[in-house]
Amino acid sequence: MNSQTKKPSILIVDDEASLRDALSFRLTSEGFVVLEAKNGEEGLALALRQHPDLILLDIVMPVVDGITMLKNLREDKWGREVKVIMLSNLNGDGKVADSVIWGTQNYLVKSESGLEDIVAEIHKQLKEIG
Repeated sequence: MNSQTKKPSILIVDDEASLRDALSFRLTSEGFVVLEAKNGEEGLALALRQHPDLILLDIVMPVVDGITMLKNLREDKWGREVKVIMLSNLNGDGKVADSVIWGTQNYLVKSESGLEDIVAEIHKQLKEIG
C-alpha cells in the first residue's frame, strides 16, 4: 500500500456476476476499494492501469482465461510483484500447478470456500505487505 491512509484496493476478475457482486459488497463494507472485471482482458488492462494491492482471479473465463492473464501480468514490472489469489471451481487438473508456477499467493476452490474464507485470505495477504 502506498501510504498509511490509503484504503487497500482489490481487483476482482471473474465472469460470474453474482460472485463479483457478493465479494464487492462484502469487501466495500470492510473498507476496501473494489475494482471489477468480467474477463482476463479487462482484468489485465485494469490491473496495469490502477495497480490494485491484491487481485482475486478466476481461471475459467471468456475472452482471456485467468492463467493467461496471470502470465501476461507477470511480464510487467509492477505485475511481477502484485499479490494474486486464484479462485476457481477447478481442482487437480494442472491449473493449480500452473497458478503456482506463475506466482500466486493461494488457490481457493469456490465450491469449498465461502465469502468468509476469501475475505480472511485477503486480510492475511494484505497484512504481509502492510
